[in-house]
Amino acid sequence: QVQLVESGGGLVQAGGSLRLSCAASGIIFSINAMGWYRQAPGKQRELVATIASPGRTNYADSVKGRFTISRDNSKNTVYLQMNSLKPQDTAVYYCNADVRTHLPTQGEYWGQGTQVTVSS
Repeated sequence: QVQLVESGGGLVQAGGSLRLSCAASGIIFSINAMGWYRQAPGKQRELVATIASPGRTNYADSVKGRFTISRDNSKNTVYLQMNSLKPQDTAVYYCNADVRTHLPTQGEYWGQGTQVTVSS
């Protein structure tokens, strides 16, 4: 019933920038929170940034000052602007949304993931 579609990943050099986007579609009453997570090879998936509503954000310490999360509620879309990228930012980035919809399918949804690779 609900799908999350991500885009914007790619290969960049250290110090470069990328912008990720994730759009939720389907029968959606509201979205409480959206966020970005990442998983590097051999490592546990970790939180990067979350946004409960415009102006209410949370970031991992490792990305503070470099990444910015934002959302467009009219489009059910969340963005992640990534600046000053470092090789250690290399990972698959996943979008997450806490979706309010029909009860049988209400809950958290995940995007398919998009690869971000930062070369040194």
